[in-house]
Amino acid sequence: MSTFLHLHTIADAIELFQFDLPAQHPLIAVVDFSKVKGHISEETKISADYYCMMFKDTRHNNIKYGRQAIDFQDGSLICMAPNQVLVMDVDEEASANLSGWGLFFHPDLISASALNDHMKDYTFFSYETTESLHLSEKERHILQECVSKIESELQENIDVYSQSIIVSSLELLLNYCTRFYGRQFITRKSANSTVVGQIEKILRNYYQGDQQDKGLPTVKFLAAQANLSASYLSDLLKKETGKNAQEHIHFYLIQEGKNRLLSTEKSVAEIAYELGFEYPQYFNKLFKQKTGKTPLEFRSLN
Repeated sequence: MSTFLHLHTIADAIELFQFDLPAQHPLIAVVDFSKVKGHISEETKISADYYCMMFKDTRHNNIKYGRQAIDFQDGSLICMAPNQVLVMDVDEEASANLSGWGLFFHPDLISASALNDHMKDYTFFSYETTESLHLSEKERHILQECVSKIESELQENIDVYSQSIIVSSLELLLNYCTRFYGRQFITRKSANSTVVGQIEKILRNYYQGDQQDKGLPTVKFLAAQANLSASYLSDLLKKETGKNAQEHIHFYLIQEGKNRLLSTEKSVAEIAYELGFEYPQYFNKLFKQKTGKTPLEFRSLN
């Protein structure tokens, strides 16, 4: 039977895993997974009020997290945003040989910094566990150095510079993660091209028939059909095509709208309803935004 645990403070995570770690900072902690003493029941669901970054060294245990044959094999990193749920799939053999690190930091740590304004750009915090980052040995060492700098600063006496140094080191870590995810999208280019084709097929199938009862396709719908998280799908499409998932939907809506404007005598309102728009003026606005012309102007000029 699965259980659900919600962690409110950084200290809750320390207590859960029974880390032998003295209190250093109430809003951030670095932990060594090889020193885990607590046992978590299989299928336990965990969420927290803070960000979690967990690296597992896959050189010595069989933890895949969605790893493909083309991925690097030196370690996997998963990142969780506040209130995101992680299901712990416990493997006793893997747990016995577990190594890696965890970094937990509360939003209050960065609330007064420039980093807070950029957190939305680190979309990998809303990826699924199976969309984890798989690192090369060099990348693993780079992230370890960033974490070690944070850990070293936490061991110093807190002074007026502590906060800015910790936050700067944290931002550097996140920027490296963004770079390495960019590399992973490139190394998975062949597989990702299949996803692009799949999304185009999903949209084609969606627009076979009347959409008035189905509404507009959403990013969440496309992601579910592709078995990916919405954020990962958008980032994948952006890397491959230059357009994110929402832009793909808009592009297809406009192309389908153009086809119906030129191939039928239906009114703009009828076409808008057929495409799934609740109100025709929304179709008019999107069409003008994307083409520079209203639907009627487009029809009259073609």
